[in-house]
Amino acid sequence: MGYDETGRSAPADASSGVPAAVLENVFDDPSHGEPGRDRIAVHVVWEVLLLAGLAAVTWLLWRENPDALRGAGLKSLLVDVVGLGLLALAAGLSLRAAAVNLAVGPVAVAAALHFAEQGDRGLREALLPALAVAALGGLALGLVVVVLHVPGWAASLAGAAAVIVYIERRTFPVVVQGAYDPRRTALYLFVGFAAVAVLGGLFGAIKPVRRLVGRFRPVADPARRRGAVAATVTMLALAGSTVLALLGGVLIAANGSGPVVPGTGLDWTVLAVGAVLLAGTSAYGRRGGIFGALLAVGLVEVFLAWATARGWTVSRWALGAAALGVGLLATRLVETFGRPRVPGAGTVEVGPPGDGTISSGWALTPQPEQADTWPSVLPIRTTDTAVDAWDAPRWETGPRRWEDDDR
Repeated sequence: MGYDETGRSAPADASSGVPAAVLENVFDDPSHGEPGRDRIAVHVVWEVLLLAGLAAVTWLLWRENPDALRGAGLKSLLVDVVGLGLLALAAGLSLRAAAVNLAVGPVAVAAALHFAEQGDRGLREALLPALAVAALGGLALGLVVVVLHVPGWAASLAGAAAVIVYIERRTFPVVVQGAYDPRRTALYLFVGFAAVAVLGGLFGAIKPVRRLVGRFRPVADPARRRGAVAATVTMLALAGSTVLALLGGVLIAANGSGPVVPGTGLDWTVLAVGAVLLAGTSAYGRRGGIFGALLAVGLVEVFLAWATARGWTVSRWALGAAALGVGLLATRLVETFGRPRVPGAGTVEVGPPGDGTISSGWALTPQPEQADTWPSVLPIRTTDTAVDAWDAPRWETGPRRWEDDDR
């Protein structure tokens, strides 16, 4: 029985303890030991469960209020799905980039107030300046995150506070001005949202795209910089996230039945992030499904419509908290069962779970005995002699020193 050190015959990466040949085939980022080639089966199972839940809640809504699923009721429901869906895409894009944007809710409320005040000037005149401001604000947020290399949630929370200052300048609800009605194009809006959500999930499942988008995700010390490519992608993701949140806020305001009430918008952030986690996107970034965002947003909005049909008042805080709780469970499942597997060797443990020296690749395997190639401690006598051990040269046979002194 002997100890076989993994990687003795091949160079191993210092951060993972896995041989370089294995890293090249199993990991997206061999130089950092970042796991790749994630298994997609866990996302398929989770999305089947979401589909079953959506079908069940839709059936309950049909039994309670069939008019909500046809005619004007269906159009309004589709626009609600698109509005929340854009917020979910905004949160999901930043979450995939491992720099979640917590300012999506306040940005949506600010955009809704702006559209309510400026909508009478026309959709284009009201939307274009807001888009420019959102893009510049998102880029500024991204610069703070990548230049200082700080967590996205912390920087975006500061950005959310700045947006809330803008919102608090309004003390009264604002009646929506203008004649834009998104319900007239509800089907086109829903098809466009569904296409973006599904195509985004499909592209995110491709190894190079997933590696590129999620490169900001830490693999060792989270304070270590991940390079210029990761910084650029993260900055663009935060800018795109802010723009998507603005568009979602405009649709929410235009589809509403009353004035836009000023608020912090953090309840929308909780609901959007909760929907993204419920969709199967990992809270650690990079990993995510294909149809999860579409199914999760549909499930949330149909549930809200069913609760309204039953006369219930459901807070966005409560629903968002529930979605977050289930989403965290989904994250644990995705991170546990979506990890890469070494071909032909079972599952490799990525990174040392405990002691970095002992647990990075030691295994008890039988080792064939090898011939001793080390020199012996004592010299080997080549010729046999009949010299007695007591007569060896190291023993003195002449007169003692003290004998000479006595003479």
